[in-house]
Amino acid sequence: MASKIGMMDSAYFVGRSEILAWINSTLQLKISKVEEACSGAVHCQLMDAAHPGIVPMHKVNFDAKNEYEMIQNYKVLQDVFNKLKISKNIEVNKLTKGRPLDNLEFLQWMKRYCDSVNNGGSNNYNPSERREACKGGKENSKKTAASHPSTKSSMAATKSHSTQSSRKADVPSVQAANQAAIAPQPVSNEVGAYDEKITELKLSVDSLEKERDFYFAKLRDVEILCQSPELEHQPVVEAIKKILYAADDNASVIEEAQALLTQKHLVSLSPVAENSGDGLKLETLKRKTIDNLDVDVAASTTLSPRQRLSDVSNVLQSGSPLSTC
Repeated sequence: MASKIGMMDSAYFVGRSEILAWINSTLQLKISKVEEACSGAVHCQLMDAAHPGIVPMHKVNFDAKNEYEMIQNYKVLQDVFNKLKISKNIEVNKLTKGRPLDNLEFLQWMKRYCDSVNNGGSNNYNPSERREACKGGKENSKKTAASHPSTKSSMAATKSHSTQSSRKADVPSVQAANQAAIAPQPVSNEVGAYDEKITELKLSVDSLEKERDFYFAKLRDVEILCQSPELEHQPVVEAIKKILYAADDNASVIEEAQALLTQKHLVSLSPVAENSGDGLKLETLKRKTIDNLDVDVAASTTLSPRQRLSDVSNVLQSGSPLSTC
């Protein structure tokens, strides 16, 4: 199932808010940013919720702050993947840096996988109890549990204080107090909007950097291929190098590369023409030799017997080696 979750799967279109809500409800946590899960402890407990008891929670460190501590958590996660035969590559170097986009993509994959197993987890799973075996798990659970009573007590204190003030003060003073309480609200809304905008810009920058690295790696592969000894002198390869090593974005570079290809093509054709010319000369010479032989044979057949005897006598008088025999 894990191998079928591709980059175009609907899992990678799940929003950040939905991912955070899913983590907080499943593990009873209070995470406000996806990069807060970069330590790997959250991922380990999500797998423990999907497969209760398969993760050795005593090896998980919820208090991991340094990179080497985070790597230990990801080792535990990788061991779980190996047990379940999940062929998912964990990019530890990227996740431990806390970049929002990388952590969001991995959490999107985690949600898709956990939803496919028992609909995201077991009904009898107690995340707080399981975290008690982890390093820093008790403190994390206490902070999460303490956030609810503190909120209720603060609300009760506010209500009691407002009740006493309303008994002691007049109606105008109550209205003034309400206006003073309402006044800072737009400021907080603006801060929240700015934080949301900053997060979106960070995700956009991370996406652009990832795309840039992808295409740079492709160009680097092409460059290495062009530098191989058996290909580097090919006309096409030289034209590709001219485009790769162009100093500026100029449209004339393409024209120059095409002109280079055309020139190399014409040069490669010229030896063929010379060889064909030499072949014609040799053929003509052969034909002339054959014609001369035909003429000599024809002449010898037309001579009379008396002319042939005179030719033989001339040969004997000239001191031919055959006359000495």
